[in-house]
Amino acid sequence: MSRQTIVRWLEAEMECLPAVEDTLVDPAEGDVLEVDEAWSFVAQRKQKRWLWTVMCRRTRQIVAFVIGDRSEATCRRLWNAIPPAYRSCHSFSDFWQADALVFPEQTHQQVDKVTGLVAHMERWYNTLRQWLARYTRQTLAFSKSDFYHEWVTRWFIIEHNLRMRSSLTVYLSSFKTSWKG
Repeated sequence: MSRQTIVRWLEAEMECLPAVEDTLVDPAEGDVLEVDEAWSFVAQRKQKRWLWTVMCRRTRQIVAFVIGDRSEATCRRLWNAIPPAYRSCHSFSDFWQADALVFPEQTHQQVDKVTGLVAHMERWYNTLRQWLARYTRQTLAFSKSDFYHEWVTRWFIIEHNLRMRSSLTVYLSSFKTSWKG
């Protein structure tokens, strides 16, 4: 197969994927969000890209993500990507200054990683690194363009969210069945 054939097939597949917001379970009272970022690069190590993500602790779904630098502007893009229904949730992040400037002071708390309050997000990044070599810290695999870097990341997040939604649905249905008595 030619490279162009594969690219056309991938483009068709990407068009069929739902938006990240459409893969989410509805928020519940008391939901907590974990915010963190991980780096990768495109083409060369000096061209760093930061993947910023927000995870719902209860569902383990990625609520929003953006790829950019470590600036306040990128953090603001992340905040704008969070669905409105999740914006009132309490959230935790590490001590990156952009988080404090963008996330509301009333619902956001910056914590040290040793507290374990962002442990689910850290664990998810380990999964990401296992499945996508371009996010491995010492790698020969990398994205050659920002376009494909964003594509592969989006695809992975959507598939992850759909798996989590399916798992949660099965768990909740078995829980309800066991309590019918």
